[in-house]
Amino acid sequence: MSQPLLKTTNIAHTFDYPLFSNIEFQLNSKESIAIVGRSGSGKSTLLHIFSSFIKPNRGQVELLEKDLYALKEEKVEAIRRNDLGIIFQAHYLFKGMKAIENLEIATLLSNETIEDELLERLEIKELMQQKIGELSGGQQQRISIARVLSKKPKIIFADEPTGNLDKETAKLVMNVLLEYIESHDAAMVLVTHDEEMAKLCNKQFRLENQTLKEF
Repeated sequence: MSQPLLKTTNIAHTFDYPLFSNIEFQLNSKESIAIVGRSGSGKSTLLHIFSSFIKPNRGQVELLEKDLYALKEEKVEAIRRNDLGIIFQAHYLFKGMKAIENLEIATLLSNETIEDELLERLEIKELMQQKIGELSGGQQQRISIARVLSKKPKIIFADEPTGNLDKETAKLVMNVLLEYIESHDAAMVLVTHDEEMAKLCNKQFRLENQTLKEF
């Protein structure tokens, strides 16, 4: 059996108050896992711990068979650049540039190519020559997702990727993400408050009362 892409042991984190403790989690190839929970329960913080951006107060994160928080910063940067796809609630697109230029930056750094089929599936092919500032929030979100998928990540970490989308477009985006995982032997951790979107994933976990439990 192949090694998990992500495995955490005894993760705990506190800000001004305890967020969670004893978090045990595992993500395998071709797996999509949704984490739901109330606002303020720590979902986004947990995702940031999984994806290399916040070191937990306690516990170990093994990412791609490496002890993530024991690595030097340049090694972590290389993993982020080459292996991880991060979809944040904010798009972090270059607003003065065209949509196509935003995608080209990602593919240039990862030595990948932009696939027309992906743009068509996300229904954004006709937007490529428009500047980001001219696009709606939902269109920008789909450009952001296309940018992430164009670099061919092994793991997608998605924080409310469908939060600004209407129901039909949200389902379209989820289907594209799940198709990508299946066809590229990748995996995804999705943080969402939308239980309907969560049910599209292979597994669902709830973060509440400082614990993470599958349901």
